[in-house]
Amino acid sequence: MEFYLLITSIILIVILIIISITNKGGKQDTSNLKNEITTIFKEELVETRRENRELNKENREENNTLFKGLQDSLVKSYNDFKDSIKTDAKENREELNKGLKSFEDKFSDNIKDFNEQLRQRFNDLSKQQTEFNKLTKDSIKDIKETIEKQLVAIREDNTIQLNEMRKTVDEKLQTTLEKRLGESFKQVSERLELVHKGLGEMQKLATGVGDLQKVLSNVKTRGILGEYQLGNILEQILTPEQYSTNVATKKGSQANVEYAIKLPGKIDENEVWLPIDSKFPIENYQLLLDAYEEANKNKIENAQKLLLKAIVGFAKTISEKYIDPPNTTDFGIMFLPVESLYAEVLRHPGTFDKLQRDYHITVTGPTTLSALLNSLQMGFQTLTVQKRSSEVWKVLSGVKAEFGKFSEHLAKVHKQIDTASTSLDTLRNTRTNAMERKLRGVETQGTLKPEDTVEFPLTNDMEDEE
Repeated sequence: MEFYLLITSIILIVILIIISITNKGGKQDTSNLKNEITTIFKEELVETRRENRELNKENREENNTLFKGLQDSLVKSYNDFKDSIKTDAKENREELNKGLKSFEDKFSDNIKDFNEQLRQRFNDLSKQQTEFNKLTKDSIKDIKETIEKQLVAIREDNTIQLNEMRKTVDEKLQTTLEKRLGESFKQVSERLELVHKGLGEMQKLATGVGDLQKVLSNVKTRGILGEYQLGNILEQILTPEQYSTNVATKKGSQANVEYAIKLPGKIDENEVWLPIDSKFPIENYQLLLDAYEEANKNKIENAQKLLLKAIVGFAKTISEKYIDPPNTTDFGIMFLPVESLYAEVLRHPGTFDKLQRDYHITVTGPTTLSALLNSLQMGFQTLTVQKRSSEVWKVLSGVKAEFGKFSEHLAKVHKQIDTASTSLDTLRNTRTNAMERKLRGVETQGTLKPEDTVEFPLTNDMEDEE
């Protein structure tokens, strides 16, 4: 029974293994499966051998038990026989001999039967073991053949699937690659067009920069640019009547300042000029910028000295040529058309104060000049209001007189309106009451039909009033 249960278990294990192989794929899974099958069969063989050993052990123990029982029975019979001999030795000697002989025969027969039974049992066990080993070998052989067939089928199926996957991947990769390459070439072409276009613009820009450099390298042209920028700032903030161009601010001098602002003097007929001149030391400033780019301390210091020296020279020139109190203010303005240049001058302590103290020159940039002009514009407006304040007071006096007359006429009109209102109230109360009395008398005489009523046409005066 145990043998057939074992065979059934092996067959079930084989079926489960085949199902597992069918559901899974891959070389690694096949290798793992072979290892698992080998392990399972080794364990089954070990278990079978162990059960055989236990079965043999049980048979030996059972035989030993039977032999011991038989031995105990023989010993007991021998003891009984010995006692019987002792009791009646003489009488039973022959019977004892017969009994001994019978016992010996019986004992021999029992021993023979027992040995025969043992031999038969061992033969049966040997046959069962042989049959089981043969059946196990056959089963293992069948399982091995089945597994090899399944593995071959799995390999073939995997090969087919891998080929299909490789084919699909190659097709998709080829399609994607062609698409990406097409897009990349398109983008590269577009970028090249943009680069070509940018190069054209850069060439135009380079040409413009070259032209600008030529313009800035020319002293006369550079001065014209500074004057143009200064003129634009003045034009945006001040009115044309508040400044003039190319003004000879110093008496007896032929030098004309680029721009001069008209300031009111102590006497209304006299005007005081505020000279403004534009300066642009581009060579020294360019040397300083180059030194900053090289980060060379010595070059930077030398370039700064040259730039400050040029600024001081410009301030001295403006002071000597254009400042002439009381015809002009006691100070002039030097306009630097670049903010960074103006900031560079302010970076050096004492330079700004020195120019104001020694040469009465105020240095400005585009932003600071705009702020200064706005302040002057506010001052101009304040002076204008002060000059015309007397006219304003005259107008206010006339308005006051006219307002007094207006009040008198308004009082008269108010009085007339009150009189007319009183007359209207009297007329409304008196005549309305009289008309109501007449109408009540008409109502007491009877009700009139609509066709008996008389329509009173409105007079022309009443129509005109309406």
